[in-house]
Amino acid sequence: MNTLRLSATRGARCIRRSTFSSLRASSYLPKQTTLRPQLQSSLRTGTFSKHVARRQYSTKSSADSLIEDIQEQYATARDEFEIAAEETEKKSVYAADDRAAAREELDKLKSMYEEALRGADGEEIKSRVGQRIRELDSAVQAMEKSAMED
Repeated sequence: MNTLRLSATRGARCIRRSTFSSLRASSYLPKQTTLRPQLQSSLRTGTFSKHVARRQYSTKSSADSLIEDIQEQYATARDEFEIAAEETEKKSVYAADDRAAAREELDKLKSMYEEALRGADGEEIKSRVGQRIRELDSAVQAMEKSAMED
């Protein structure tokens, strides 16, 4: 029998197994479980695979693929904007070229976005990425305006 005793040794508690040798490995094995009746019958009749085949997975909508493309272009335009903003702040020799590159990438992004808005999923695209594009556009405009003032 597996009995546990608590004993205090120098103020610490420890657990000792008094009859570890009497334990058998079979006592740790789980008991055989039974399957639910519905699953048993479907396994016997071969309809189990039909139940699995009915499970439907989510698929990407047409808007999702367009949004992914727009987000990739957004990331590129954002990177170009950050580089241009840094160079403009430093007033480096490369600032004008970096601003032109940022404007070019932003124009590509805006054309992709406007083309996607004309499609069937225009409202969904507008609600999911429109705000970020408007913010980036206004940031690029502000950067260009500040560069003109200097």
